Amino acid sequence: MAIARAVSPTMSMRMSLSHSHEDGNNNNTTTNSNDSNTKATTVTAVVVDDDDDDHEHDLVMPGFRFHPTEEELVEFYLRRKVEGKRFNVELITFLDLYRYDPWELPALAAIGEKEWYFYVPRDRKYRNGDRPNRVTTSGYWKATGADRMIRTENFRSIGLKKTLVFYSGKAPKGIRTSWIMNEYRLPQHETERYQKVYY
Repeated sequence: MAIARAVSPTMSMRMSLSHSHEDGNNNNTTTNSNDSNTKATTVTAVVVDDDDDDHEHDLVMPGFRFHPTEEELVEFYLRRKVEGKRFNVELITFLDLYRYDPWELPALAAIGEKEWYFYVPRDRKYRNGDRPNRVTTSGYWKATGADRMIRTENFRSIGLKKTLVFYSGKAPKGIRTSWIMNEYRLPQHETERYQKVYY
């Protein structure tokens, strides 16, 4: 399982701004953390603990902004989900993301205006292989470089981050779009350790 953060073409966020610049035939993805157009996200979340009569209705949290750090995404949200622990408020939707095109994702997310978070099952392209299947109806997600290690403040390795760009059409002749996704996952040995809990 992984967490995917899908980013709209005009996405601006607190941690980083990912967008495409077209310089002639070159497509470069850049990061800028000082964008003045950063928008906050408000949330109306549904409480998942059905046994608690005090929380029968939707929980509205005025002023809430969902801006988790990469460490929080991996250590708190993803790890707890894989371990089978419950959340009082579900802020991240479980979704077979690759069954949808990126422009369909906003309507499927629990929260978000310019970015959306999902728990995503790892679907393999080939039954006996490790390569994930990232093909959608209208195109495919393609990785842009090597995975980046995510570390805590004391440099402990806790997860991996992969950045992907959506291409419309069929590989290898797809057309690059401005849709960007960041995939966060636990290290392989951690995933194997938790498989019994998840499956």
